[in-house]
Amino acid sequence: MRRFIVIMTALLAGMSTVEAQTVSGVNVDSYTMQRDGSHVILDMNIDISQLKVKSANAVILTPHIVRDTMSVALKSVGLYGRNRDFFNQRNKELALTNSEDITYRRSKAPEMVTYRAIVPYEAWMDGCQLVFQRKDCGCNNAVTGTEGTILVDRFPLEPYIPTLVYIRPEAERVKTRELSGTAYIDFAMSKMNIDPALRNNSEEIAKITNSIDVVKADADATITSITIKGYASPESSYANNTRLAKGRTESLKSYVEALYDFDSDIFITDYEPEDWAGLERFVEASTLKNRDNILAIIRSESEPDHKEWVLKSSYPQEYAHLFANCYPALRHSDYAISYTLRHYSDPVEIAKIMATAPQKLSLDEFYILAQTYESGSTELNELWETAVRMYPEDEIANLNAANSAIDKGDFKRAERYLDKAGDRAEVDYARGCIEILQGNYEASLPHLQKAIEGGIEEAASALEAAENHWKVKCNNNK
Repeated sequence: MRRFIVIMTALLAGMSTVEAQTVSGVNVDSYTMQRDGSHVILDMNIDISQLKVKSANAVILTPHIVRDTMSVALKSVGLYGRNRDFFNQRNKELALTNSEDITYRRSKAPEMVTYRAIVPYEAWMDGCQLVFQRKDCGCNNAVTGTEGTILVDRFPLEPYIPTLVYIRPEAERVKTRELSGTAYIDFAMSKMNIDPALRNNSEEIAKITNSIDVVKADADATITSITIKGYASPESSYANNTRLAKGRTESLKSYVEALYDFDSDIFITDYEPEDWAGLERFVEASTLKNRDNILAIIRSESEPDHKEWVLKSSYPQEYAHLFANCYPALRHSDYAISYTLRHYSDPVEIAKIMATAPQKLSLDEFYILAQTYESGSTELNELWETAVRMYPEDEIANLNAANSAIDKGDFKRAERYLDKAGDRAEVDYARGCIEILQGNYEASLPHLQKAIEGGIEEAASALEAAENHWKVKCNNNK
């Protein structure tokens, strides 16, 4: 069921010719006009506290739905002077109102009349006006005066579609990327030389060389550094583990270096004698008995050799489990191939790259391609989704993806992106747009106001549209 709503008051500027005094002595304090299925529903609060009616006279208040030459009068509110009320009781057939109308003797009428009218919706009513009329009548039902004003200039109100604000990311001066991973190289007891035939060493070494080869094969990429950092496990003395970690890292670097024609200074090495951080992560995720006590030992400020001794002597069963199931993974080499990529400026080329290797694009290059797609198109929405996948923690990527989700009507997804888009004014504006598009005009106001304060030009027209729907009603309800 489609539902159109117009909510205004006599103070709503720009939507009608309504003044504070709607017609003489009468003020329409607030009203709601809506189409609900096959009917139009009008609810009003009519303030007649200042209305005076002479004893022999009557005032008839009637809303009219009007478009061009078509019109329909809704039920009336009849206010009768004392003598005229007595006359009506004796001559009901001459009364100006009927049983469907609301009638009062003026002296007994409330100051605020609660009014509701429901009429069948007809096609000609699209784009109609709501006109409020006062008709004064004297003796013999003679009309002594009429007065009217337009409450609603157009019904239903056209849905307001705010303009979404995308941000162009700053271009990367140097597009730096990195391929990284972990290799588990086995060594003979206390040895530091590389033996490719030992256990799975050939596969582990291939992790490093395959990563290097992928970058080398890309004509758009230039390798800037290859970093290898070796780790040992905590068994044995810290001094010996220092010797092993350092020596084995150098051996792996020399082995890989010999496979390529790189300058020697492209390689960077580092080492960590004992991977206590890796041990802590393993224990923290485990269900080991005495888990918390073991974690306390690992996290203590004691010397590494002392921690190892306490762990081994205090919890021998748990230590045996760690030695068999965790320590081998602590003997590893982390590697990273850092490289730069050339910049792309041709949208056609960028589109090809996005389809095959989107990780090569900068956010600015995604933005360049976005300018070639139509707003709301499937291609544009896919582009922003791809961009945020490549840069999941980037605030601008999340903001632009949120706008794309808003454009598709996926407001839950948009909110998830906005939660990662920071506190910039564009985020406030986007949240306001979500509320507007869901019909929550009142909820949009604080977001849009903050966006205006943050310098978002589009927020001013959005705020005006939202206020035209809801703001005055909210004021009246305070």
